[in-house]
Amino acid sequence: MRIWIVLGQILLINLVYLCGEGIAHLLRLEKLPGSIIGLALLFLLLKLRIIRLEWVEEGAKWLLAELLLFFIPPTVGIIQFPQIMGVEGLRMAGAVWISLIAVMCITGLVAEFLQKRKKGKA
Repeated sequence: MRIWIVLGQILLINLVYLCGEGIAHLLRLEKLPGSIIGLALLFLLLKLRIIRLEWVEEGAKWLLAELLLFFIPPTVGIIQFPQIMGVEGLRMAGAVWISLIAVMCITGLVAEFLQKRKKGKA
């Protein structure tokens, strides 16, 4: 029974994503991906309580838990291009590492800020 709930929630998340893609296509927003519009739309729907968190929570948790699996096909596809394994690949790897460290630092700072703020309210 639980699997059907998770699948239904993933379907709801995908429907919002498809709405974002549709909005991007209708408004001819080439520079802004539909997935980002869908993410913003989902956030807005959650904030306005049109969609309840319980309606997407389990599906989102599963997607996040299996996120690494979604990167395997692109990684295998990169191997087909030997030029990426040379100097260009090193530059890309450097950019990935720098952005990874930046994201981790910013996430840590935001988490600390929110924790202090939460303790202040308690």
